[in-house]
Amino acid sequence: MVLSLQASELVIHVSPEGDDALDGLAAVPSGKSGPVRQLSVALKRMQALRRGEPRPSGLRIQLQSGWHYIAERIVITPQDSGLSEAVPLIIRGPAGGKAVLSGGVRLTNWTRVDGKDLWGATVPMWVGDATGPRSLFVNGTRATLARTPNQGFLRQDGEALSTEPFSFKFHNDEVKPEWAAAGAEVVAFHKWIDLRHPIRSVNSESRTVTLAGNIATHVKEANARYLLENFPQALDAPGEWLYEASARQVLYMAAEGEDPNRLEIVMPVLEGGIMKFEGDHRAGIPVQHVQLEGITFAHTDWTLPAAGYYDTQAAVRIHGEVWAEGAVNCVVTNCTFTGLSGYGIELGLGCRNWRIERNEFVDCGAGGVRLGEPSRITPTPYQANSGHMVTDNLIHKMGRMFPAAAGVFILQSGDNLIAHNHIHDLYYTGISVGWNWGYRETPCRNNRIEFNHIHNIGQAMLSDMGGIYTLGIQRGTMLRNNVIHDVTSFGYGGWGIYPDEGTTGVLIESNVVYRTKSAGFHQHYGRENLVRNNIFAFGTEHQIMRSREEEHVSFMLDRNVVIFDSGTLLGSNWKNEKFTSDYNLFWDLRGAEGMKFAGALLGEWQKRGHDRHSVVADPLFENVEDFRKGGEFGVNAFRLRTNSPAFGLGFRQINVSQVGRRGGGRPQISQIGAD
Repeated sequence: MVLSLQASELVIHVSPEGDDALDGLAAVPSGKSGPVRQLSVALKRMQALRRGEPRPSGLRIQLQSGWHYIAERIVITPQDSGLSEAVPLIIRGPAGGKAVLSGGVRLTNWTRVDGKDLWGATVPMWVGDATGPRSLFVNGTRATLARTPNQGFLRQDGEALSTEPFSFKFHNDEVKPEWAAAGAEVVAFHKWIDLRHPIRSVNSESRTVTLAGNIATHVKEANARYLLENFPQALDAPGEWLYEASARQVLYMAAEGEDPNRLEIVMPVLEGGIMKFEGDHRAGIPVQHVQLEGITFAHTDWTLPAAGYYDTQAAVRIHGEVWAEGAVNCVVTNCTFTGLSGYGIELGLGCRNWRIERNEFVDCGAGGVRLGEPSRITPTPYQANSGHMVTDNLIHKMGRMFPAAAGVFILQSGDNLIAHNHIHDLYYTGISVGWNWGYRETPCRNNRIEFNHIHNIGQAMLSDMGGIYTLGIQRGTMLRNNVIHDVTSFGYGGWGIYPDEGTTGVLIESNVVYRTKSAGFHQHYGRENLVRNNIFAFGTEHQIMRSREEEHVSFMLDRNVVIFDSGTLLGSNWKNEKFTSDYNLFWDLRGAEGMKFAGALLGEWQKRGHDRHSVVADPLFENVEDFRKGGEFGVNAFRLRTNSPAFGLGFRQINVSQVGRRGGGRPQISQIGAD
């Protein structure tokens, strides 16, 4: 008798048409064998199966094509961990198909409400109390919650009247008393934050509206923009919708000739996220070696608190729909995150060494990826957050509920690689790194932000943002070989690279930044940041900005190329000499002969000790028009001719051919960032 020593792969199948009474061992039902219906049941089946096969060759939960409706958050525990990096637990979508983990319900049986274009659908009773969804998706596109005005914004009349609660004056009769009784909410935009507050009262005589919540004094903005939404009187334009709680009915204003019964209309229901990795970061018992592959995460909801919501920065109060704590050595690859209310993925306390690669994040309420947590308390070794690779992801159409969200948001987390991502179409910062205002040491260090393509951010919605934004001491952090363009703020602060309060010890090298509203580079305040071998081009107002004077060296500008055709070369505050600048090339296409350096001619500037070896000359780009007035990102636009005077200053040609997402297999950390 010969015994086989070959271990087998353990596989549990999950199907939207499955039966949780089956064993999950077969893809097609046969007797008691067949796919289960719920992923949570499949996890329990896998735990039981592993007890009978302690050394399998593989662990896989296979999702079949279709919509897997999730009624409550799926929890991954240490008992679900894979055996090792070589034998992880893989939760995989189908090859050539699409498995959607959806926290929503499809609405059907639409009937006309007003005899014309207003339609209604009853929310199924099993959905629960249905207190009121914040989103609705029509054929995969986020519909517009009933609002006024239908386009653009209203403007607050002057300064806020109070901040606790927030109240302000409005113009004419733009806000009506009966709207408060109808449940109207104000959505307002102040500097770098947004807020959503129910209306408490409206006084027509004094033209004053008082809201249910507060606003921080330092972000309030005079004449701020706002809109009103989520009340019946605003439901007046095709594509708008509203939830009528008393009738448990969703109302949808169809376009002329449009029949909602022929559309796929989904109402998100699930709150608190689709999936949570729950390890014990206090005792050091993590979830580990779990891999998510080829899955779509979709349709989550969010409830407005009774006192409303306002942001402090980067939608920090909004969490991830796939959220991990106490989880290490996990992978998320080739997944899609769409139609969500929060961030796509959040890695919190005790998360280390994740790979988040080749995913798409699209139409999220907040941002794409969030690493770390905001507390400044030094974590225990088990609670540290570090060592993640976020590579080759497409992150776009972000901030659809919370415009202040960042595409990639790093808080107290270090030793991360953020590389080769394509980030665009959002209303605030592309990549935000750090969560400390001032000169306090934090775990946020040694982060590498490189080869990312970041563009079309801000879009005149908020102010005070950057393509890449940093905060606090960040020793060992490098921002290099990124291409950033088309950064447009509403008011001040549409910057390309933005070291904000306390940024210290950062290398900013070989980036190409162009078509920014305020400047390609701006440092608020910080210490000894090296800005070397970058191209800053075509800032509308300024090219390089420095705000706060301090007694130490702010930064070193070394071997950069600056070309522009509007605004000034240097903006804001250059009064003291606590910065260095040399071996740079400057060129104003309008005529560089009288170029001013913070009000001084070049000779006068050099007498102050700056740019003694720099030159004013045409850098001789091969095709400067490609990126001067709105052209698309192209490799050849940033190449200097071989006779460029920049090379005589020590400038090195910037190769942007590897910027953005790559094809092929898993990236190797030793290869990423190599020139």
